[in-house]
Amino acid sequence: MTNGHHSDLPASSATDAQDASETYQRFLTDLFGAIAYGELSAFERMSSDARFSPTLHDRATLGRLAVHEYAHFEVICTRLTAMGVDPEEAMRPFQASVDAFHDRTRPADWYESLMKFYVTDAISDDFYQAVASWLDAETNSLIQGLKATEQPGEILQGRLKVALADDPRLASRLALWGRRLVGEALTQAQRVVVERAFPGSLLEGQGREAVDAEIKALIAQLTRNHSKRMSLLGLTA
Repeated sequence: MTNGHHSDLPASSATDAQDASETYQRFLTDLFGAIAYGELSAFERMSSDARFSPTLHDRATLGRLAVHEYAHFEVICTRLTAMGVDPEEAMRPFQASVDAFHDRTRPADWYESLMKFYVTDAISDDFYQAVASWLDAETNSLIQGLKATEQPGEILQGRLKVALADDPRLASRLALWGRRLVGEALTQAQRVVVERAFPGSLLEGQGREAVDAEIKALIAQLTRNHSKRMSLLGLTA
């Protein structure tokens, strides 16, 4: 995709190219705004919940993961600023729905907090990386690069496995909690798709059926990925 156009293009073609470029820039503003607010929220949740960790090691681990989330937030804000966009303005449209999601999924204890991080952050990563694969190379590289060298999912998975081994009674509760979380997270992802035209604006010209098929395939892939992650914990999705 290119934002430029040739000077010898007919006026109508030049206008179409400019409109397409502006539509794409609005799409990127929405995309980065959604990611930025998600990262900021993750930082806040991890920082807050770290206080309830059963050990100092756990507290330090969550604190380190929170720092990663904030670093990602800063990367996205830097990109928005470079685009001439106020990061706060870009994030604001997503604040109410993201906050409502977290209000609906308040963990009952520290173990449910870990499961929430494990499930929802992974689904968010999968969602945005899938969308990024449809974008220009620079944007795709930026979003794919947000995956930290130290994978939070692997760290959380390891800690949850220890907790489940120490107290097998947690299994049924966390499995049920995981099922609720994935339902809420997928509903949230679909809401973002509908309200902010992800990824419809990228698939213009393909027809409504093609767009719906792309969205359906994306949600199905997110669900499969979640099932695999739950299986790694020995839990049923």
